[in-house]
Amino acid sequence: MSKNRQRRHQAAQVQAQAQAGSGKRFIVGDSFANFEARVGIGTNNQSSAGGYGFDFISRNRVQMEAMYRSSWIVGAVVDCIAEDMTRAGIDLNSSLKPEQQTKIIAAFERMHLWDRLCDNTKWARLYGGSLAVMLIDGQKMETPLNVDSIGKGQFKGLLVLDRWLVQPTLNLLIEEYGPDMGMPKFYDVVADSMALKRQRIHHSRVIRMDGVDLPYWQKIAENLWGQSVIERLFDRLLAFDSTTQGAAQLVYKAHLRTVKVKGLREIIAMGGPALDALTKNIDMIRRFQSNEGLTLLDSEDEFDAHQYTFAGLDDVLLQFGQQLSGAAETPLTRLFGQSPAGLNSTGDGEMRQYHESITSKQERRLRPGVTKLLDVVCRSELGIAPPDDFTFEFNSLEQMSDGDKADINQKTTAAVLDAYDAGLISQKTALQELKQSSEVTGIWTNVTDDLINEAEDALPDPTEAAPDDGSTQEPGEGTKPESGDPVRRAA
Repeated sequence: MSKNRQRRHQAAQVQAQAQAGSGKRFIVGDSFANFEARVGIGTNNQSSAGGYGFDFISRNRVQMEAMYRSSWIVGAVVDCIAEDMTRAGIDLNSSLKPEQQTKIIAAFERMHLWDRLCDNTKWARLYGGSLAVMLIDGQKMETPLNVDSIGKGQFKGLLVLDRWLVQPTLNLLIEEYGPDMGMPKFYDVVADSMALKRQRIHHSRVIRMDGVDLPYWQKIAENLWGQSVIERLFDRLLAFDSTTQGAAQLVYKAHLRTVKVKGLREIIAMGGPALDALTKNIDMIRRFQSNEGLTLLDSEDEFDAHQYTFAGLDDVLLQFGQQLSGAAETPLTRLFGQSPAGLNSTGDGEMRQYHESITSKQERRLRPGVTKLLDVVCRSELGIAPPDDFTFEFNSLEQMSDGDKADINQKTTAAVLDAYDAGLISQKTALQELKQSSEVTGIWTNVTDDLINEAEDALPDPTEAAPDDGSTQEPGEGTKPESGDPVRRAA
């Protein structure tokens, strides 16, 4: 122990002995507290009386549905992230032929699989959990899914059932080691469902999505489901809607007018002709103020107008909106559909962070289900098992400008032609690469399958294209294949 640490230790001991001798009691904590000034948590002040409790609104299905139908903010909070997670699709990376990959992508479009995955994500965010059941013709729902038994054309699509349409078997849980251990083994469809009524579905046949993940005991309380995303921001939603509605109510009171009438109490108490005369007088004032802008008053009456200013109210609404935006994990430009505010503000930074958040959610929540779905679709559409190198990436939500597309196309085309001129790829492969790049750039869309099939599949010999006029030009550098070359024709 160093000398400085010894001195500090001795000073602390002396101070503790002095405090103990004075008869005072002290509470040692990790946060700052001043009991004399009543500052800090644990002292006698208003902040110390605050706390947190359970809302449990995720269990109230009717309230969730009422909020989703009647509040556009709740609808945007639930829909925006779900739609952005599924709207850009995927890019397949595998040894499958381009036409085979096209069949898989076309199957997703034909059976509206992205729409069903979007619905599954929406209802998981709204209710706390949802299932997308894989419909495979000729197979029983209660049996485990054997992907090797899926024949060509057997997969018919997805059926989305939210947490209130199925009952998990809490007494039958998955006991095998793996990522699903401890989860329900079966899901029983309730009688109110429009499809698969009273059927038992094995967990391997569903793509499950949860809302907000909960700790163990809270998950037990929710029948192993998650929590609605609305529950966490419920207090911020009430604050925003209350402030907005209060501001709307102020419009009716922005311009108040008062008339002082001598003996008003006596006139009201007397009633009869006197009160009728007063009412006619007020009606006359209102009529002439509306038509001519005149105010007719008795010489002893007084007329005053009181106006309310809305200065600073917009800042209050903006602050509540920003809190709601943060609670919803969605930037203001996306949640409220407004243009970025502030000098030189484009909103690019906020949207880039939002897109990174969407990518994180896709990788964590959407990838397992899409991986299982691709395995089934590949067997149903192609009749073969997916290869070992079968992978995919979620397409970026960033929209490229025309200049960016042209730049990417120029570089891609140059790379393909260089590889072709060097004899590394055949004519057919070069044309396939050009056509595949059209999905990103929108160029080379006119490279047809007939043109690809007519092209040679053998690797070219670079020495055959070498000039024989005595020049020293190297093969592949500025050499031009024959005019009938389909690659050069396309380029």
